[in-house]
Amino acid sequence: MSRMTILTEADLRSVVKLDLDAVACVENAFKALATLPVAMPPILRLDIPEHHGEVDVKTAYVPGIDGFAIKISPGFFDNPKIGLPSTSGMMVLFSSRTGQVEALLLDNGYLTDVRTAAAGAVAARHLSREDSSIAAIFGAGVQARLQLEALMLVRPIKEARIWARDAEKAKAAAADLRERLGILVRYEPEPDHAVAGADIIVTTTPASEPVLKAAWLWPGQHITAMGSDAEHKNEIEPEIVARAGLYVADSLKQTRRLGELHHAIEAGLVKADAELAELGQIVAGQRKGRGSPGDLTIADLTGTGVQDTAIATLARDRALAAGAGTPFDS
Repeated sequence: MSRMTILTEADLRSVVKLDLDAVACVENAFKALATLPVAMPPILRLDIPEHHGEVDVKTAYVPGIDGFAIKISPGFFDNPKIGLPSTSGMMVLFSSRTGQVEALLLDNGYLTDVRTAAAGAVAARHLSREDSSIAAIFGAGVQARLQLEALMLVRPIKEARIWARDAEKAKAAAADLRERLGILVRYEPEPDHAVAGADIIVTTTPASEPVLKAAWLWPGQHITAMGSDAEHKNEIEPEIVARAGLYVADSLKQTRRLGELHHAIEAGLVKADAELAELGQIVAGQRKGRGSPGDLTIADLTGTGVQDTAIATLARDRALAAGAGTPFDS
């Protein structure tokens, strides 16, 4: 007989927050990817085009961590029209020693949201200027809101502009963030105006055509592109990748196949075998980060299984310490 713990979304929300601990957890996961023999297979993706849906399955084994997670993450982007969230899903945490199920994390995508936002904070901490105070967020969903929250953990953000194709959603997000975060947050109807003078730009959309144009960018800006986690998705003009003083991937294997880098390679602007940096290498001190205050830097984040294993084990440990969840004997 083996015992596992079932953790609901409410359990997980009570023990895991978007805080500096979550950022450190994800930062260490990136470092492990650069310094340890991590086993991380390619993302398995199932497309369900007639319902504007996709399902990603991610996993990774990190030596030294006693569990590994397998995450099932659906994204059905027409769901808001019928009153449902775009994303849902769950994680299963297994023992790295025995393969037994240790925890079933019924998070509905909450842990993915937290680890994705934390990854944005890690990218900003290592790539943006330390005095960055103005943020431009493209998108108005859960991740757009969390990305701004995450930036405030690592940079002195005083002002943010929100742009999204759905103006009403963008206005609502700006109002909510203004009230919750206590800084100046405004809806910006023109994307180029949102970018003008911003120190950090974060794109969080499922766009398949670029929403961020090279002509709008200023020296010294940092861009974190979060949305391109499938081959057809493309948030930033390929020319931006070619122009950047520093391009950084979460996983080059992935971004060559499905990130913003993939589109720059397809356009013939970057060589397919170009030796580019990964975020974990910069965290570990193996590669240099931002060269000068005037550099344009880009983090191309497609989401990695190592982040899921890291956040799932953090959740398991926090839940055990708090006595949260329901034990189940099988």
